Amino acid sequence: MKMATDTSFQFFTTKRNRSLVKWRYPHPLTKGTVSLYIQYTMDQLCLPMDLEEDIPLNHLVRVVNEAVNKLDDAIFDAAYPGGGRDSYHPKMLTKVIIYAYTQRVYASRQIAKAVRENIMFMWIAGRQRPDFRTINRFRSERIKDVLEAVFTAVLQFLADENYVQLENYFVDGTKIEANANRYTFVWGKAVVKHKAKLQEKVQTLFATIEETEKQEEKTHGSGDLRELGEASQMTSEKLELAVKQLEARLQEKPKNKPLKKAVRTLRKDFLPRLQKYEAHEEVLGNRNSYSKTDKDATFMRMKEDHMRNGQLKPGYNVQMGTENQFILGYSVHQRPTDTRCLIPHLEKVKSQLGKLPSTVIADAGYGGEENYDYLERNETEAIVKYSTYHREKSKGWQKDISKIDNWTYDAEQDTWTCAAGQTLVFRRVSKEKTESGYEIEYRHYRSASCEGCPLKPQCTKAQGNREVKVSLNYVRLKNQAREKLRSEEGYKLAVRRMIEPEPVFGDIKNNRGFKRFLLRGLPKVSLEVGWLSLAHNLLKKAAINAKSKGVKHRQVA
Repeated sequence: MKMATDTSFQFFTTKRNRSLVKWRYPHPLTKGTVSLYIQYTMDQLCLPMDLEEDIPLNHLVRVVNEAVNKLDDAIFDAAYPGGGRDSYHPKMLTKVIIYAYTQRVYASRQIAKAVRENIMFMWIAGRQRPDFRTINRFRSERIKDVLEAVFTAVLQFLADENYVQLENYFVDGTKIEANANRYTFVWGKAVVKHKAKLQEKVQTLFATIEETEKQEEKTHGSGDLRELGEASQMTSEKLELAVKQLEARLQEKPKNKPLKKAVRTLRKDFLPRLQKYEAHEEVLGNRNSYSKTDKDATFMRMKEDHMRNGQLKPGYNVQMGTENQFILGYSVHQRPTDTRCLIPHLEKVKSQLGKLPSTVIADAGYGGEENYDYLERNETEAIVKYSTYHREKSKGWQKDISKIDNWTYDAEQDTWTCAAGQTLVFRRVSKEKTESGYEIEYRHYRSASCEGCPLKPQCTKAQGNREVKVSLNYVRLKNQAREKLRSEEGYKLAVRRMIEPEPVFGDIKNNRGFKRFLLRGLPKVSLEVGWLSLAHNLLKKAAINAKSKGVKHRQVA
């Protein structure tokens, strides 16, 4: 508090409210002081004001402004083919949306409100006021073919300024709930079961119709409908054809009540249900479930279980790769497991950056022959654990004689030797294809005789001789991964992985409160993740700059 003294009056101002000035002067009757206040008025404000003075030099909004200004205008050409009235500048809208995502403002109406009322938003928008429709249309439709190029360009700026080196790529996944009703679900197994039951009813109905006509006419009948009903796979097209044939017969015999009832049942009940099941199967594809309100969302088990009953919720699997807690790549998948998401994710990163990072580090959820083989073919070092990596270190695993990892393999003879000294010789080769088309070759080995072996109860529960199925390629890739993980450099990277992607997910979900998508559909959800990634990277850059400048300031002081 500042005080000033005069012979006639005293006054003081408070630091918290400098617009309020209080005057004190002696009163002749009370021999005390009387307080008067300066009249508060809004007439002093004269717009437009220079908002630049109210924004600190190191503020986040300046970091966003600087990063977007560096972008080449040609990047946005694909979003604006020309024609029509003049649009808002895409850089201005890009700045507004990115800054909004850094401030936990995600809804288009809230962003439009902030542009009208918030000084930072007013400054970065250049005093322009796009409405919520313009903002939402830009972020979810116009920029859909441009956002990845914007993300790559900003990432290149970070690499040029040595924030990232694009060498070590720490990948992990998290599940985010979709903007869909949790109870409008369609389960793939239920669709298959109900469709099979419906086809049985159709076959039974066709057989009944044929039998009825045979008895009425005392002939063998044509048998066309019976053959159609006994088809291994009844489709809606075939059923539609059969219904038309029955309707034609009904015109010839309009008084045939059983036939009339059958046609009505097929047309009103069976055919619509079969068409519905086929539509469900088309939407499901290779998935096991989807939501009716967002057909691209798959039901997954989330960590956020408010009911504590393991409820499945519609969501998406978001894969991200980080370095120094900057997001280098992102992708959105409909699969709940991470194993089959790695290759599509890395293919997207490869298309964005032009190459894969030199080293990929991931947890045991990504370990598998297909993933290891992909990384080896692309000459990328894999610091990726497999499912049994940690269990192999336990004494129980090392003493378990049933595990083939504790046996000896003779590459020249192509034989395995078990703990009892029995030799398992090669028998045959079998091949299996994964859902993505990758072919795995298994070699089958069998022992000559396990009778009388004292270790057989500990080795196997099978009645006959012990037989194993082994992919030698996977054994080789696992051995390579084990050596890399146990090396000094591999161990450091594996430990560093614990503080790379997980803090990024924690910042997005908890610090910035993004636990549920606002948009629906896989393409729009992917755009939302892109905006989140841009906002996170610039927020991280601003935090590092503020920290480094604070250290320099303390050193100078």
